[in-house]
Amino acid sequence: MDGKRYESLKIENIVASGVIADSINLEKVSATIKNCELNTKRFPGAVYRIEHPKIASLIFSSGKVVLTGIRNKEDLHTGLGIIIESLRQAGVEAYDEPQVAITNIVCSYDMGKYINLNKVVITLNLENIEYEPEQFPGLVYRIENPKIVALLFSSGKIILTGGKNMDDIKRGLDFLEQRLESIM
Repeated sequence: MDGKRYESLKIENIVASGVIADSINLEKVSATIKNCELNTKRFPGAVYRIEHPKIASLIFSSGKVVLTGIRNKEDLHTGLGIIIESLRQAGVEAYDEPQVAITNIVCSYDMGKYINLNKVVITLNLENIEYEPEQFPGLVYRIENPKIVALLFSSGKIILTGGKNMDDIKRGLDFLEQRLESIM
């Protein structure tokens, strides 16, 4: 497959999660690290934001972490390194090899042509489709393999979510475009 075909495919957000320590003292961490907030009345974890790369991390006392706002794998590794170093400086015994992996990639894509959503609903498998234009202008299409959810808009714009890597996203997009070509 040529790269030109995926020219408009753009990563909007990567979410990664995993374990970085056996336990974390959130009170100490939030009092020590700049841009780290803890409000247990609103949320059970600390929220730590870094600027370069721009990442928001949710840190839990169990040692688990969720990172979001990531735009590419390099930023994930760089950001995770910064977060772990900050935690170590705050007294946390972080793992030398944290077990953090990508759990979701959200991408946008532009087909470059109008999609007749009503025709999609009439023609494709209804079990995999949700479309209620009075409540939301997009059509939700659930792809089984790979497990990807696509939001289709009549403008030709598509949001793809649920992939753990870009191959999954591209395979889901290929499947979707094949299905749409058969009815457009």
